[in-house]
Amino acid sequence: MSIHHAGVVDHPCAEVFAWHARPGAIHRLLPPWQPMTAVQEAGSLADGRAVLGLPGGLRWYAQHDAAAYDPPRRFADELTAGGIRSWPTLVTGRWRHTHEFADRGDGKTLLSDTVETAVPARLLRPTFVYRHRQTAEDLAAHRRATEAGLAPLTVAITGAGGLVGTALSAFLSTGGHRVIRLTRSAVAGGEQRYWNPDDPDPRLLDGVDAVVHLAGASIGGRFTDGHKAEIRASRIEPTRRLAQVAAGTAGSGPTVFVSASAVGFYGSDRGESELTEDSTRGDGFLADVVADWEAATAPAADAGLRVVQVRTGIVQAARGGTLALLRPLFAAGLGGRLGDGHQWLSWIGIDDLTDIYHRALYDGRLAGPVNATGPVPVRNVDYTAALAQVLHRPAIVPVPAFGPRLLLGAEGARELAQADQRVLPAKLFGLDHRFRHSSVADALSHQLGHD
Repeated sequence: MSIHHAGVVDHPCAEVFAWHARPGAIHRLLPPWQPMTAVQEAGSLADGRAVLGLPGGLRWYAQHDAAAYDPPRRFADELTAGGIRSWPTLVTGRWRHTHEFADRGDGKTLLSDTVETAVPARLLRPTFVYRHRQTAEDLAAHRRATEAGLAPLTVAITGAGGLVGTALSAFLSTGGHRVIRLTRSAVAGGEQRYWNPDDPDPRLLDGVDAVVHLAGASIGGRFTDGHKAEIRASRIEPTRRLAQVAAGTAGSGPTVFVSASAVGFYGSDRGESELTEDSTRGDGFLADVVADWEAATAPAADAGLRVVQVRTGIVQAARGGTLALLRPLFAAGLGGRLGDGHQWLSWIGIDDLTDIYHRALYDGRLAGPVNATGPVPVRNVDYTAALAQVLHRPAIVPVPAFGPRLLLGAEGARELAQADQRVLPAKLFGLDHRFRHSSVADALSHQLGHD
């Protein structure tokens, strides 16, 4: 049986093909709601082999067919055996995926996917819809950057293996930028450099145009003294030392320093106040941490680098964070509002977040704190209703207020689960920034395969 899906992408054929051929494309195209990860990218669309990870340590090996390779018009891959861990995947039978690119003559491309498989077409349609939307919107974001004067950059990223770092690294590399991963582990080769957060090499950032600093321990969990100390220790001093290295590389290092930050700056209980980058700092542990975290970038700013602190809201990503925790609960019909559901939730889709980091790299008008939140914050009750609707489930089982306190402790529940923050991306509004997702329902639909 053959399944076909096609759509028009508003970019030239050669450009669309080149995007697929660059490192990171497989990460950008893998549907996040599926239990599949990219273990190894194909070195070439002509004859390389990609390896995908499945639950239980299983592997899916996709071998590219040299005979079908015809740039910029076509490439193909098919399921092959690759050892004992690949055997269970072979029960799906034949799987051959042909990717075709047709120049329409008007600067647009007809992008077509044909899969020969026994898998029912209705199960694959959401995958192709997602892939085509990702391709079109990523290319559009890169076009806007090029029109703004951005040339290929060398970008060093800490935390590149995390949820945001993985998405951003793949987005940048498919856009033709060179990404250097700063790793605290032994360097395994490729575009990596060893980074010791406590004592970074003074030459760590030599030859780098920009830094994106994402590393930091997860804030999730019970707010014990030990956990709180880890949150602070993983952010404040490592940021200061990295900023000092950036400051000391005048003429041979970065001119832009972009650091992760958080809407926790505004405190956990701001009620109906509309919070912009000019709003006052709030109270509480996270507000104190974020304020010190942002202040730690001062050495870079003092040295004349453009510094951006990305105050991130609640990231909506099927592969991690809050959505990954809530999805199984809501899918089982056991989800609902938290408490009375009146509290504000300032969300941001993972792809919109990558776009904001991308813009921070090239738009000289962005400096200082930038709120990375969706254009329309929602109340908890509306968020849970949207998630339930996307999953076609009811949202009738409210979570009592004492539930988060049992898991997170009183302080953790107050600062995380029960946070009430109505944050607006005022600086981005002022620049007429284009958001991929204008509503939380659209962001959830895209991440969960219901576009």
